[in-house]
Amino acid sequence: MKEKILVFITAYNCRSQISRVLSQFDEVTQGMFSEVLVIDNRSTDDTLDVAISSAKLLKHVKCTIQKNCENYGLGGSHKVGFNYAVNNNFDYCIILHGDDQGNIHDVIPFLKQGKHRQTDFLLGARFLPESRLVGYSKFRTFGNHVFNALYSLGIGRRIYDMGAGLNVFSVSSLKKFNYKFLADDLTFNMHLILSLQPLGVRYEYFPLTWREDDQVSNVKLFRVSKKTLSILMRFIVNKNSFVATDHSTRSGSDYPSDIVYQNDY
Repeated sequence: MKEKILVFITAYNCRSQISRVLSQFDEVTQGMFSEVLVIDNRSTDDTLDVAISSAKLLKHVKCTIQKNCENYGLGGSHKVGFNYAVNNNFDYCIILHGDDQGNIHDVIPFLKQGKHRQTDFLLGARFLPESRLVGYSKFRTFGNHVFNALYSLGIGRRIYDMGAGLNVFSVSSLKKFNYKFLADDLTFNMHLILSLQPLGVRYEYFPLTWREDDQVSNVKLFRVSKKTLSILMRFIVNKNSFVATDHSTRSGSDYPSDIVYQNDY
């Protein structure tokens, strides 16, 4: 029986990139997935219109586009995708960022090999030896290596990336913990990686190619660096308390999102 796999694409002000992201799904690639879901996080440009126009070119896979009822942040948009996967009984879901830095083709060989069935989460890593960085600054590369090393020490296992935008999640494993407790902002992946081991969620890494060309980064490096260290210190002080704490900004609330387009597939 064919696995039911969702690819959800988070998008915020990606008008220049979202069409390229959707064009990654050629006829063969479309056939590997059950549905492609674009989640627009209240973009202030015409990302939504461009996404709808591009989605109309996908003829071999179901495609749905949603608009969040509020701006939930990057982490909040992850939760919208997770909720969709859980509520619609998918076996696996894949996150792909809408800014065209990652490519869905990088994960396909590992899906064909069944690597996603051998662990709970299969995480793309920009800093594996086999990975390629294109146009990524040496300063940011160095900073990531430093934080990967610090988090590796804090967690007690080798961390190769705390937040690339191409990951595979077993939906049954998502149900093992309250992912809504994770942060809603850009630190979502940091909270995620710190929470997995204490909760007994297994994860492995796979290499990818990561590009930076016309993307606009929402990361304020020094502010985020300080926050990254603070998060790690809170985890080290009390792991159980860290995992049990609700780090979201919507405690007790859901993450509603409206369907604005669905193809006839």
